[in-house]
Amino acid sequence: MKEQLVTKKILKWYDLNNRSLPWRKNVSLKKRQYYTLVSEFMLQQTQVVTVIPYFNRFIKKIPNFKSLAKIQNKKLIKLWEGLGYYSRARNLKKTAQVVIKNFKGKLPDNFDDLISLPGIGNYTASAILAIAFNKPYIPLDGNIERVLKRYLYLKNEKDIKKNNLIKKKSIFGLSSRSSDYAQALMELGALICKPTNPLCNHCPIIDKCKSFKQKDFNLTKSIKKNIDKYFILKVYKKDQKYLLVKNTKFKFLKNLTIFPMEELSKPKNFNKSLNLKMSNMNMNIKIKYLKNFEKFPSSHWFDKKKLNNHMLPTFTKKVVKYLERN
Repeated sequence: MKEQLVTKKILKWYDLNNRSLPWRKNVSLKKRQYYTLVSEFMLQQTQVVTVIPYFNRFIKKIPNFKSLAKIQNKKLIKLWEGLGYYSRARNLKKTAQVVIKNFKGKLPDNFDDLISLPGIGNYTASAILAIAFNKPYIPLDGNIERVLKRYLYLKNEKDIKKNNLIKKKSIFGLSSRSSDYAQALMELGALICKPTNPLCNHCPIIDKCKSFKQKDFNLTKSIKKNIDKYFILKVYKKDQKYLLVKNTKFKFLKNLTIFPMEELSKPKNFNKSLNLKMSNMNMNIKIKYLKNFEKFPSSHWFDKKKLNNHMLPTFTKKVVKYLERN
């Protein structure tokens, strides 16, 4: 595969500057596939520096597809606790089960089979094919998008639409070292072409970068609207314990432990007690203290002093902290 000059420059930079990350260790192909899958799931919506200790702990406790497919949900979520977006952990386990059942314990090496697995979309499939199988794919994550937008000086809404960026990424070419090249482009965005104050003087492709020539590094972002939602959160307390329930009601934090809650549709004169954000949802929450206990399915009393010992989402812990302060 003939490599373009831009490809060679980026790879040369990567060889000299890449970070030592636990999922990049020189391991067997089977382990590389597993490490890539786990790290890609963890890195969705989460920064590398946050993921590293979680990944190390996860791999130590769950070293392969077989152990992941069999692990108890409670133990799995406990290992994931603090990373958020818990559906990723559940989908990761489901994917391991499908891999064991349908693919003889090996991650499939083609796009159609990969995107059929739970929690794997176009980006994750492309990343796995490039990184784990050295196939000529360039996964378009936030870091690579940023490099592309600046390199080509893409400024208007039409230019930065996902479909256009997918077409434009061919400017980077391909490499016989597809695994390294995909990671090199990601690394370039993470370490050099940062969201603010990019380190242009260290960039291997500065000579052709249109944003550098324009001295304009501001990025046009697709407008993502925050959705306002309103909730009544019910607090039942006795003997320093809170009543919590398994969430089978809402799409967010599905099957995790939360306070009993009700959603209201555009209420008037809503006096919120606290505001919490989850993804693009702006949660306006009114606390309601109650004494007469309702019967809730899958409810338990949790001692507030022992909350850290329980498998609880960050959302629930934030509510508890608010209640204890107020």
